[in-house]
Amino acid sequence: MVTNLLKKYPELLEIMHLNERDRKESLKRIFKRDIVENTDFIFRTKQIRPLKIDGKISMETLFDHLTTEEEEDGYKYKKRIFEKDRSMRIHWIKEHIDESVNDKIEVFSLIERDQKQRKDVTKTYLYNSKEKYVIVFEVQRSGLDYFLLSAYYLNRPGGEKGIKKKLKKKLNEVL
Repeated sequence: MVTNLLKKYPELLEIMHLNERDRKESLKRIFKRDIVENTDFIFRTKQIRPLKIDGKISMETLFDHLTTEEEEDGYKYKKRIFEKDRSMRIHWIKEHIDESVNDKIEVFSLIERDQKQRKDVTKTYLYNSKEKYVIVFEVQRSGLDYFLLSAYYLNRPGGEKGIKKKLKKKLNEVL
C-alpha cells in the first residue's frame, strides 16, 4: 500500500489486490498528499479548488468524483461506484496540472450547458491523447480560479470521440 505513494506517471497504482477499506485508504493518502495538502495546487496561475456543493466545499465529494463513476440502475436513481481506471491514475492529476508530463497535452476551454444547473458554464480540459486521460476544470465566475470537477481515463465507447468533438468547439483562448 505504501509503495503506491512512490509511483510516478505513467505507472499505475497497485490497488486491485486490496480489500475495499485498504484500497480507499491507499487512494486517500495520495489524494491528501497531491490535492488536500498541496498549497501550490495551481494550474497556469489559477488556484484549483474543489467544487462547492450546496455552498460547501467538500473534499470528500471531490475524492468521490476522482475514484468513482455514476451508474444508473435502470430507473431515475443514480449512484456512484468504484472505478478502477480512474483510481489507478489518481496520482497522474498532480503531474498533469504541474505540466511535468512529457506527452503532448491538449489544453482547451469551451462553453457547455450544465444540465443540472441549467446554465452555460466554461470548462477547461487537459487532454492527454497518448494515455487517453482527461482532467476537467470549471472556470469560477471570477475567472481567477478553477473548480476541479473530475479526472478520468477514456475507457468507455465513444469517450475519445466525445473529447475530440469538444476539441473542435474549443474557444480561441484557454480561460
